[in-house]
Amino acid sequence: MTTTKPATRPANPRFSSGPCAKNPTFSLDKLADAPLGRSHRAAVGKAKLKAAIEETREILGIPADYRIGIVPASDTGAMEMAMWSLLGERKVEMLAWESFGAGWVTDVVKQLKLEAEVKTADYGEIVDLATVDFDNDVVFTWNGTTSGVRVVNGDVIPTNRAGLTICDATSAAFAMDLPWDKLDVVTYSWQKVLGGEAAHGVLILSPRAVERLESYTPAWPLPKIFRLTKGGKLIEGIFTGATINTPSMLCVEDYLLALDWARSIGGLDGLIARADANAKAIWDFCAARDWIDNLAVDPATRSNTSVCLKFTDTRIQDGAAFAKAVAKRLEVEGVALDIGAYRDAPAGLRIWCGATVETADIEVMLPWLDWAFNAEIEAQAVTA
Repeated sequence: MTTTKPATRPANPRFSSGPCAKNPTFSLDKLADAPLGRSHRAAVGKAKLKAAIEETREILGIPADYRIGIVPASDTGAMEMAMWSLLGERKVEMLAWESFGAGWVTDVVKQLKLEAEVKTADYGEIVDLATVDFDNDVVFTWNGTTSGVRVVNGDVIPTNRAGLTICDATSAAFAMDLPWDKLDVVTYSWQKVLGGEAAHGVLILSPRAVERLESYTPAWPLPKIFRLTKGGKLIEGIFTGATINTPSMLCVEDYLLALDWARSIGGLDGLIARADANAKAIWDFCAARDWIDNLAVDPATRSNTSVCLKFTDTRIQDGAAFAKAVAKRLEVEGVALDIGAYRDAPAGLRIWCGATVETADIEVMLPWLDWAFNAEIEAQAVTA
């Protein structure tokens, strides 16, 4: 055991799971073209918003007949709009394997008061999708940001399903290959994988979701900010750049800059490759040590963005206190910021590995994790 501090520090110690690190080429001066002080409904504002929508479509490979809208209140706003506007037409199954999925369950059961069938899995595990009836509406997260598990693929979702699939993909979009033909509603916030500025969400609708919106009226009143139709027809302007409320054109400019960077590294394939490399560096680190492990039980479901870790050393007396102390040591040294586990998750660490993080920074940070662990074990022994 050694408590000697490593000689090298990460160039960028930002491993927060949201808001996430800016892309490696970011600088504030690159946002100079933002139309600040102009109406988002002026031609220049609409053009910027439309460009953000179409470039999103191109990089993610979203089908031409899917609508893409920029909406308020981050991924939460996008998910709430979808659930309040679409659910209630048929039975709904709610799938949850982490904190945010559990939050959607609460909203549907306690706020919308629907008699939903709820299927849950413990942190580190995932619901068996083979048990799900996709003739019902199904709400789920693709990647469990707080538990480090993800859906492997969409193979189990039938193409000819009767229900809608409503997918919170906020830490999956731009880092995982989403099967668009299996997803009717997809939401995300660009502050995650692309490291964009906060407060805006993206809502993506399949033709089947649009058909539901135009043929079904929920039994409850909809706040103005949730309304996607008028007179029984989709408000098309939302999906061409006429947002529901005032967007930050500075944030939109930042998103356009991030999309441009994504294109420069090879688009979606390049983004996925970077996230995979980052996650693999941590997985290999854990495989070589007997005191730390991936929270995900099945390696096939391990997230390549929100990598969640647990301490397994039997000498640890108080897991929560120990994990917080390790994270604090790393923060004080300025080598890893904001890597504590999510407040509702099991004690441990959560290291963001999305594409804006450099693999070299992960590799330089990991010896510091060795140091912090050993230092805390020694400190615990002294106070015992």
